[in-house]
Amino acid sequence: MKLFDVYPLYDISPVVAKGSVITDEKGQEYLDLYGGHAVISIGHNHPHYSSALKDQLDKISFYSNAVQNPVQKAYAKKLGAISGCDDYQLFLCNSGAEANENAIKLASFISGKSKLIAFRNSFHGRTSAAVAATDNPAIQAPINRGHEVLFLDFEDEKSLETALQTEAYCGVIIESIQGVGGLDQPSTSFFKCIERLCHKHGALLIADEVQTGFGRSGHFFGFQHHGVVPDLIPMAKGMGNGFPIGGLLVHPKYKGNHGQLGTTFGGNHLACRAGLAVLEVIETEGLVKKAAEMETYVRSKMASLPADIRLKGRGLMLGLSFPFEVGNLRKELLYSHHIFTGAAKDKKVLRILPALNIEKEHIDQFFEALKEALKTLKS
Repeated sequence: MKLFDVYPLYDISPVVAKGSVITDEKGQEYLDLYGGHAVISIGHNHPHYSSALKDQLDKISFYSNAVQNPVQKAYAKKLGAISGCDDYQLFLCNSGAEANENAIKLASFISGKSKLIAFRNSFHGRTSAAVAATDNPAIQAPINRGHEVLFLDFEDEKSLETALQTEAYCGVIIESIQGVGGLDQPSTSFFKCIERLCHKHGALLIADEVQTGFGRSGHFFGFQHHGVVPDLIPMAKGMGNGFPIGGLLVHPKYKGNHGQLGTTFGGNHLACRAGLAVLEVIETEGLVKKAAEMETYVRSKMASLPADIRLKGRGLMLGLSFPFEVGNLRKELLYSHHIFTGAAKDKKVLRILPALNIEKEHIDQFFEALKEALKTLKS
């Protein structure tokens, strides 16, 4: 049987990973500055994380949500304490797309409305409503286009108000920092405008924290930079350090009904233990604060680059914007300097999404390699 060919693959086969270093089958080491799309939050094979999963495997790895799950309750308690969202309610699922799908569905349930507002260059996932809210027609099948989604530009308060005044929209979904889109972010005044207009017109504010959550932006959640209170908070990537887990935080003013949402695998014992281990490491190692500090260090290193290269993003969700497309630069960094970086919809942006416990020496290594790569490409 062949694999379904939907991924362009690098000819690299990782077999071992530790911290921020990946080793392939030939023994070649790579610096991982991408973390598999911002998934690796506490470093590969962190000893506390590995020990926790092994311990849970020896007990029970799965049962459905038809029974009491003490690990799930322990996870919810720890998440509330660390995130600053202790009064929210937690629904657990398996991925970012599923988290956003459930957020959109719940917004529609609560409001009784069917239309949605999203933003240009957004990415919210590949399931039905989530992909309809993603600004990329190439990954939308005809059946997905049945959803009524209005795409607006950041800062376009007038169009936002005009749309919400129709009272037809169940919610507004927004990334506090756009990931795939290229690290653009709304202003605080625009975020607060969304919050105000949603409250006024009976729509729900959905803060998509799938990529920005779990410390990556330098706050636990990205929306916390702006002082808003979302109705719904989907999250996923950094939650499990590679173990599939996603979730949705629901504002306490909303009450659930049995059968309203559901999942077979979401919130299983092993997933929750993985998530709990991640939170424990984030807390004990001070990784939210460290992400903010590392942003400051990266910004200091930018002075060594040409002035036309700009830094975008926050914390350790960063992008370097170049005056040219970066495809060849990424290949040069990967194959000549053995450094993994990421691409974006904006082909001039190089994404940097390392583990939150990355060290300054790794940042130094990247900047030295980048300067050499730029010289090679120029010549």
